[in-house]
Amino acid sequence: MQYIPLRQLFLENLAQTSDFPLAIEVEKAEGIYLYGANGEKYIDLIAGIGVSNIGHRHPKVVQAIKDQADKYLHLMVYGEYVQSPQVLLAQKLVGLLPSNLNSVYFVNSGAEATEGALKLAKRFTGRSEIISCHNSYHGSTHGALSVMGNETFKQAFRPLLPDIQFIHFGSWSDLEHITTKTACVIIETIQGEAGVNIACTSYFKLLSEKCNQTGTLLILDEIQTGFGRTGKMFGFEYYEIAPDIVLFAKGIGGGMPLGAFVSSIEIMSCLRSNPILGHITTFGGHPINCAAALATLNVIIDEKLVEGVAAKEKLFRRLLIHPKIKSIRSIGLLFAVEFESFEALKPIIDKAIAKGVITDWFLHCNKAMRIAPPLTISEAQIREACKLILESID
Repeated sequence: MQYIPLRQLFLENLAQTSDFPLAIEVEKAEGIYLYGANGEKYIDLIAGIGVSNIGHRHPKVVQAIKDQADKYLHLMVYGEYVQSPQVLLAQKLVGLLPSNLNSVYFVNSGAEATEGALKLAKRFTGRSEIISCHNSYHGSTHGALSVMGNETFKQAFRPLLPDIQFIHFGSWSDLEHITTKTACVIIETIQGEAGVNIACTSYFKLLSEKCNQTGTLLILDEIQTGFGRTGKMFGFEYYEIAPDIVLFAKGIGGGMPLGAFVSSIEIMSCLRSNPILGHITTFGGHPINCAAALATLNVIIDEKLVEGVAAKEKLFRRLLIHPKIKSIRSIGLLFAVEFESFEALKPIIDKAIAKGVITDWFLHCNKAMRIAPPLTISEAQIREACKLILESID
């Protein structure tokens, strides 16, 4: 039988999303490292795009997966059987959230969490208007794409959902667009794909007040910022507000595919009737994924990973100094390191990969380098990674 290289099979048989995939062949991953088939070793400074907050293959997550696999896998569509991984994870998650967020609906991804939340807001309020932000990103399915704030990624797929308005993130005057016709405002606590765009506490407090005044549901997207990424368990903790609905995915699963939208029992109960089964998922809350997520949450808490984020952020900022770096925006271990242009940045990313450091750029800000490593990264590993990035710039 003729041998065909894995890379060739990848290019020939897997659907591609760009003409220039990274195409790094990974044999193994552990901690902050990826290992190639020929002995290559890479520092993963993007953690699978915000997924591997506690590193790759954390032993406690791997053990939880094995233990659950010995009991049962998929049993029934979501919400019908009492499954301990789902129940215990929901209990743990609710215990970390404001008291009004006490009902969890598990799905498979961040985009699915967005879809469920938009349906929930329209169903509960009886309204159709949705407000999102320019340069936002909430997923790539049709509903999520409808509330994405970048026309470049949307124009080829129109028509999308009607009755969507866009406001500028952080603009106080734009909050006047929220009225009694608005079902929900969906907004990231920190705009990730815009290149780590941060608004002030006063803005979010005013946003929350405006939603309360008009009976509009506030949906906060914590898909990229949740579970310690920002230096707090959840990004909205910086703003001293509680959303009506919050979205999770990425870092919740410890490397397994899981998402959730969380609201109050009162709001979530409207999915039970008129029609019955107002939202359905077959694999949402898969028992193995929930077991992995519960282990992940316990690791974040028990190993006090959130408490160590601020010092690591400061170290990155102290080391990443170079004339070609125009600015750095960061919150916790989520960085946008900005250069003159994409044309200046792309060769640096490529050279860094060749030196053994994986970074990336942002969908809506392609001149900024994304750095979002596992929260477990050590001081010595940060120093090594920054040294290699600076060498790549030179």
